[in-house]
Amino acid sequence: MHMPLRVLTAVLLILISYCLVAQPKKLMAVKVLQPPKLDGKLDDAAWQNVPSAIDFIINSPDFGKPSSKRSDVKVVYTDEAIYVGAYLYDDPKDIRRQLTQRDNEKFQDADNFGVAFDTYKDKQNAFQFIVTSANVQSDVRISATYIPSSDGLSTTNSFTNPGFDYSWDAVWDSRTSITADGWIVEMEIPFSAIRFAKKDVQDWGINFSRFVRKVNEQSYWNPVDPKTSGFVNQFGDLSGLQNLNPPLRLSLLPYLSTGYQDIPTNNGTIRNALHSGGMDVKYGVNESFTMDMTLIPDFGDVQSDNVILNLSPFEQQYAENRPFFTEGTELFNKAGIFYSRRVGGVPTHYYDVLQLASDSGYTILKNPSATQLYNATKFSGRTKGNLGIGIFNAVAAPMYAELQKPNGEIIRTQTEPLANYNIIVLDQALKNRSSVTFTNTNVTRSGGGRDANVTALDLSLFDKKNTYNFQAKARYSAISGDSSYSGYRLYTSLDKVSGKWQWGVFGDLESERYDPNDLGIIKAPNDLVYGSYLTFNQFTPNKYFLLRNYTVNVQNTYLFRPFTLGETHVSASFLHVFKNFWDASLLIESSPFWFDDFYELRTPGRVMKRTPWAFFGVRGSTDSRKKLYISYFYGYADLSPLKNDPYYIISNGARYRFSPKFSIDINGESQHDLGNFGAVLDSLGNPVIINDSSVIGRRHVTQFTTVIDGIYNFKARMSLSVRIRHYWSKVSYDTFYNTKADGYWVNRPYIPGHDENFNAFNIDMFFTWDFRLGSRLIIGWKNALGPDAALNGLQYGKYVGNLDHIFSVPHSNELSIKFVYYIDYNDLKKKKL
Repeated sequence: MHMPLRVLTAVLLILISYCLVAQPKKLMAVKVLQPPKLDGKLDDAAWQNVPSAIDFIINSPDFGKPSSKRSDVKVVYTDEAIYVGAYLYDDPKDIRRQLTQRDNEKFQDADNFGVAFDTYKDKQNAFQFIVTSANVQSDVRISATYIPSSDGLSTTNSFTNPGFDYSWDAVWDSRTSITADGWIVEMEIPFSAIRFAKKDVQDWGINFSRFVRKVNEQSYWNPVDPKTSGFVNQFGDLSGLQNLNPPLRLSLLPYLSTGYQDIPTNNGTIRNALHSGGMDVKYGVNESFTMDMTLIPDFGDVQSDNVILNLSPFEQQYAENRPFFTEGTELFNKAGIFYSRRVGGVPTHYYDVLQLASDSGYTILKNPSATQLYNATKFSGRTKGNLGIGIFNAVAAPMYAELQKPNGEIIRTQTEPLANYNIIVLDQALKNRSSVTFTNTNVTRSGGGRDANVTALDLSLFDKKNTYNFQAKARYSAISGDSSYSGYRLYTSLDKVSGKWQWGVFGDLESERYDPNDLGIIKAPNDLVYGSYLTFNQFTPNKYFLLRNYTVNVQNTYLFRPFTLGETHVSASFLHVFKNFWDASLLIESSPFWFDDFYELRTPGRVMKRTPWAFFGVRGSTDSRKKLYISYFYGYADLSPLKNDPYYIISNGARYRFSPKFSIDINGESQHDLGNFGAVLDSLGNPVIINDSSVIGRRHVTQFTTVIDGIYNFKARMSLSVRIRHYWSKVSYDTFYNTKADGYWVNRPYIPGHDENFNAFNIDMFFTWDFRLGSRLIIGWKNALGPDAALNGLQYGKYVGNLDHIFSVPHSNELSIKFVYYIDYNDLKKKKL
């Protein structure tokens, strides 16, 4: 009789423990009349007799176990702000305290603590605030975007977007201190920094995080299971928020900037005095909705683009570095049809002016390289029914270039017309992390120019157990102006998103005339892509590994009209994280059959055959806790039926942390493709066609990229950063071919004059000082090769020779100073009182 009783007892204990883990933890927030003094201590009366959040659970490297360090967290609030106080127990000598830049706590040598609020309790969206032991802040907007494993972090499917937006910057305060038995963090988060529904009684989702750098331990108050899809849906509950009556949310950020720029060209040096002034305005329409406006914005303090020699038929896509277009734009980006670099980008006819000056001998007096914006506005928020509403508008000024003829006559030509850019988003959050989203983008240009309108509808459904996800998406584009046409895109997928084993299938169809490029970006329409994947994940340590991930993908691409098989692509990756926190991955990719490339020849109806290939690569890195951190990526591709057709890549990186304030990263990469086949282009970039046959060439392409990043942090909110990048690409043609109607090629006589030797060089140096909350001083210097700088590929055919000689050719320089001052209406009101 005793054995069944023991079994029953064990079963009951297991069920009880399961229920305790499965049920969200609960915490009561306490309203106080007098806010705590922000000093990194918890001895204020406000913190006394307040319930604590304790018993954190490890997320990694060993999910489910109690955290190795004790944590004690409390939450209080006033009408103006919510306060978080955390006592994080540890041996003081084990606490890592590296100074870093804001929003850069990951992989740094510092402990950190964070809090995240799901203010609408929709289990999809949240505001996260993180403080390191050195009192460096990070703030994150977390959105509901789900990235299926079929795409990983690749750009195969442009419907994917990251769900953690570190570019969002709120105005809030924090203090830290080191004690005899740990460290303390106090956070003051004004209600003006977040959004929530208007209710007498608030019930929010909440979670606290702690990262202990010495042992690389990430833990959460409410458990976050890595096998379960989603993050915000694994939060605990925060109650006790009643009768919140936040003050008016109105802040101004006026700025002044000045500087000087010189750009050397073959027709003389263009010198520009830079001076600008404007303002950012943030107005809280109510507790839920915020309007952000920027008037005459200036973006001179952003990092230079990573320019390359683009041999592909597709447009190069650049990262967005302008704060207004990165902060809080997750709602506008959800449909994947907003490429913000379209707004205020390089004027359409900028390079035409350079070509005109080169061909005619004109002197360029003025040719702006960026389109000036008159203003830009964002309106966004959520109703208490969880309907997200987003409205974006930007007005771009007409741009003009001025040139001087040899006889002294000055001519003025328009390089970009007046344009109006708009986005409207309606995003309804549903149960179980599901959502339905409507998005419309449209662009209107003056003077009868090209206008565009794109509409998107997205449906994402999760089952009640959060095991499966179904997505269906539709797009419709309409272009009007000199020519009018329309097109569409359809996408559907089914994924198993939780558990050790995950899988998915998807299909993506783009019609021949689908064109979102006026405010979005697409490589090429008129294709059908379908694929599937299978993934195995090991989330808890075993005898040899902390974590493993094995993924296999199969994908087929077709030309939609006329319907033709394009490429079959197979890939596999095998990631291992070892017990010493080193990692290594094996990568395998292949297109096992000859396939048709429908885009390389840049001519509709023409096709080029490409050979089968297979790629093998290894990637890995050492323990990032160490002062010296090494990363590497080595790859080799061949198996082509052609002789002497290898490709290989060698990439090495090293970061050395000289002190808690100073570190340097050096990354170098070389690529060699001995059998790169592609269209031959003339001097204007048009494909060469001889006797009605597109000409292609076999070329040897060599690329080297070196990037050096250095950062010195004087204190938590003052830093000096420098980034040096040199990119070199050399293209040498070996053989030329005429393409036949079926895409295969036959030899033809050599065509001289198509070899290329391209260099890009940039230095970006910025001194940044956040001298008070929300206010900033930025002093910047940018150096780059002049637009007409050229190096002789025969004389400087090696990387070292190019690197040495780039300093003897003309460089452009830009020096700028920008002063931004944060003005909060409530601070002014208090001073008057």
